[in-house]
Amino acid sequence: MKTAECVSPRHPDKICDIISDAVLDECLRQDKNSRVAIETMGGHGIITVTGELTTEAYVDVREIVREVVGDKYGVQTNIVKQSPEIAQGVDTGGAGDQGIMVGYACNENASMIPQELFLARDLCKAIYKKFPYDGKTQITLNEKNEIVAVVASFQNSKKSELESLVKNWLAKKKHNGIEIFCNPAGDWNQGGFEADTGVTGRKLACDNYGPQIPIGGGAYSGKDSTKVDRSGAYIARKLAVEALKKYKAKEVIAKVAYAIGEKYPVMATLLIDGKETKINQKQIRLTPKGIISELNLNKPQFKEVAQWGSFGNGFEWDK
Repeated sequence: MKTAECVSPRHPDKICDIISDAVLDECLRQDKNSRVAIETMGGHGIITVTGELTTEAYVDVREIVREVVGDKYGVQTNIVKQSPEIAQGVDTGGAGDQGIMVGYACNENASMIPQELFLARDLCKAIYKKFPYDGKTQITLNEKNEIVAVVASFQNSKKSELESLVKNWLAKKKHNGIEIFCNPAGDWNQGGFEADTGVTGRKLACDNYGPQIPIGGGAYSGKDSTKVDRSGAYIARKLAVEALKKYKAKEVIAKVAYAIGEKYPVMATLLIDGKETKINQKQIRLTPKGIISELNLNKPQFKEVAQWGSFGNGFEWDK
């Protein structure tokens, strides 16, 4: 059995992702060579934006925050330039950090992501159209990939309204005996930063492929693409999608690993339906500059990416 969840763009962690990526987008809009590593934490009246920026852009961080969440929060900033010791490796075309990145693709749906995540996201989007607030969905599948349990919790909604939405959504899906849990702890009206704190990068499973697929561990939001946490994961997804189509496979896992300051990955492999194949590490397309060029990662687009996850939403690395 498999379960995955999806959170709405008004979940406090997602709001923080969106703010961090909105700062990145504004930097890239003015200076495509911006170095950005921004973290956001929000909760209970105060939003803190901190990290490193090296850019020719002028960015009004407080105004960006207000554009995302309005003007009812106090905004604190603590932003400095990128460490010169990191910059010396990146300036020569090397990776901005070490790490392992995982890409995945499967044939379970048109988005080429695990079916449980695909369905949880689809349901979350459907509910969000009527209730554009803080919320979560969760889908459990059995061994036949049939839905056996649905969980939906949304701010400012009534249990009966959610149940009606879920049942209408399920009417188009294959299922056989199903448990539905809508606002199982009771209806709730206090959400977002009023109910909980949020932090950039705390919804990694939602941003990746759900809990069944391994992830490298690095967050994406607020990071420019010299940081291979982001760009490496995106090219790994591209490699997996290409191999899935080429070999008409059931599932593909791509893995790449980098050393800080080095151009080429120290590892690059494909696992195609369980059979591992090494791929040429010395490809320009696997260098940070090559990835940025191929996937067009130095243009503003990441605020949109942050809302519903990095994969399966039709971005360049999904094709």
